[in-house]
Amino acid sequence: MRDPSKIWTGKAVSYDRARPAPPPALLDLLTRQINLPHPTLVVDLGNGTGLSTALWSERAARVIGIEPNADMRQEALHKLGDHPYAAHIEYRDGVAQQTNLPDECADIVTAAQAFHWMEPTATLAEIARILRPGGLFAAYDYDSPPAIHWELDRLATETTMRFIGLMRERGLMPSIKIWPQNKSLDPLRECGHFRFTREVFLHHVEQGDATRFLEMMQSGAFNNQFQFSDQETGFDNLKSAAHRILGSGPVPWYFSYRVRIGIK
Repeated sequence: MRDPSKIWTGKAVSYDRARPAPPPALLDLLTRQINLPHPTLVVDLGNGTGLSTALWSERAARVIGIEPNADMRQEALHKLGDHPYAAHIEYRDGVAQQTNLPDECADIVTAAQAFHWMEPTATLAEIARILRPGGLFAAYDYDSPPAIHWELDRLATETTMRFIGLMRERGLMPSIKIWPQNKSLDPLRECGHFRFTREVFLHHVEQGDATRFLEMMQSGAFNNQFQFSDQETGFDNLKSAAHRILGSGPVPWYFSYRVRIGIK
């Protein structure tokens, strides 16, 4: 079975440029749940390029991102640069089920757009180990594509389904384990580590043009892994529609976030 962290190699810059940042309201939601406006330590599992990590810099005394892909970590460090809160943020090589952090050290643990890559039993046990009593775990994901225009939504779905169909037809389906059930509340509710669980929905608006939209659609885990033509996948139709509908000027993109919360 292939190492899932390797599929992101070479994609960090494009990923960071195209993907959305988490909604600012998320921080208020999570900290209010445990009545802790300024956490001592937040741990972000599968932090990628730091989109989900750096936003804690002004709220938490310390933030640690755990990321197994070297390219993603390097991009996160590059972006950090001379950020005024850089001293509060640390990025480490590691995996979610073995963080090497001390017991009961974290007030909040998060997994943004990443929990479905993590084996749930071992990962949730590790999260429970590093969370202090009363601490919070939040796994959250946004719906993709963002709600912009019905035609783009339809064509993006068609392109994805064609891409998957081509991989199956040609025997190219990657031997990488994914846990799609992790995008539901069930693993948190059933694991026995949390006294309370619930799901919350948040919404977020960003701006983007056709170029960013197309880059986002090509920033998935398996894009660029296989040599399919735009005509085979239907990406040529999506590209044409994106330029016709969005053009080069920024327009609002509407994201819906699904946030699963567990309180230890």
